[in-house]
Amino acid sequence: MADISKTYPHNIIAIIPARGGSKGMPRKNVQMLAGRPLIAYAIEASLQALCVDRVIVSTDDPEIYAIAKRYGAVVVWRPSEISGDMASSESSLLHVLTHLRKVEDYEPEIVVFVQCTSPLTLGQDIDCTVDALLANEADSALAVTPFHYFLWREGNDRCATGINHKKSERLLRQCQTPQFLETGAVYAMRAKGFLTAKHRFFGKTVMYEMPSDRVLEIDEPLDLEIAQIRIRKRYKKNAISLLPRYIEAVVFDFDGVFTDNRVSVSEEGKESVFVNRSDGLGISEFKKIGIPCVVISSEINTVVKARCEKIQIEYFQGVKDKSVVLQTWAEKKAVNLENVVYVGNDQNDIECMQLVGCGVAVKDAHETVKRVSKLILQNNGGHGAVREICDLLIAKIQGVKNA
Repeated sequence: MADISKTYPHNIIAIIPARGGSKGMPRKNVQMLAGRPLIAYAIEASLQALCVDRVIVSTDDPEIYAIAKRYGAVVVWRPSEISGDMASSESSLLHVLTHLRKVEDYEPEIVVFVQCTSPLTLGQDIDCTVDALLANEADSALAVTPFHYFLWREGNDRCATGINHKKSERLLRQCQTPQFLETGAVYAMRAKGFLTAKHRFFGKTVMYEMPSDRVLEIDEPLDLEIAQIRIRKRYKKNAISLLPRYIEAVVFDFDGVFTDNRVSVSEEGKESVFVNRSDGLGISEFKKIGIPCVVISSEINTVVKARCEKIQIEYFQGVKDKSVVLQTWAEKKAVNLENVVYVGNDQNDIECMQLVGCGVAVKDAHETVKRVSKLILQNNGGHGAVREICDLLIAKIQGVKNA
């Protein structure tokens, strides 16, 4: 793991090449994976890396351009002559460096090449690759993973020959000379040397061993399915770790959490909202544990009453100051606010979120709410967010009991 106290040079950039075309998987770089475009994962990892000062996406595609901007990257438009199927990644890296020198008179010390087809890469993998480069005073570095398999090739006589082993010997793994597989996820280079050599493995090259559970390249549709499973599993593990160890109560906003925040108004002025049946089932399962939960809503609407009574959950509506009601309710229930989870979506939930041990935002919550939230759900309000948090809470409680 990268040392968070480490000081890095102040001119390290991450470049993410992302063409619009792909023969194997059309529009691969913008394929949706666990609710986000594939390229978003590379941008996010690069932004999270402690060593990286700037994240630049090189693309020839308007959609990728817009996505990269939305997720916080700088974009450099790639000319068509280096955007075809036969164009090398090096050509896009060199183009970005030339562009920065001409337009900004800027030359980085280190260039990190991050592949957008490796969505399991974390910021620490980028940091550790750069750490390997710096610690060993190397010219180039790459992320690898241990490789223990036997490779074969077929000769002109159609006979199989061992590549990395003698076919007369079957060495046990622990007896083999260590070998490593290039992950294709992260590369780091001294910029000046790269500009001269024009390829990524020049001079002294060193390796960073990337954990095998983060090694995966998206080359075909099946890879996306595998990545989806692993990302969901990673999210669940991380989300559970963010919840209080001991959970004494759960508090929900209503509109935008149980609903999708829309209101339908009839000609007679009657309002109606949309809720999700799975949320009710989630509440039903959670209540079996015996931990109190409550809805605190600023709205005055018969729907709040009807829905809460149907799923048999305590509620307060027409509340002007949610924090006062929350504190009074918690005192009455004799629960410690540090062990309370609050789920909200808008600015009038912020004070409550800051009072409790874990503020949780639905996926489509207001940005100000997300900034103060400890956990952001993967589902929107009214689209399974309540069921999601209930499942996470149940898993957390069961995990603590079994520990």
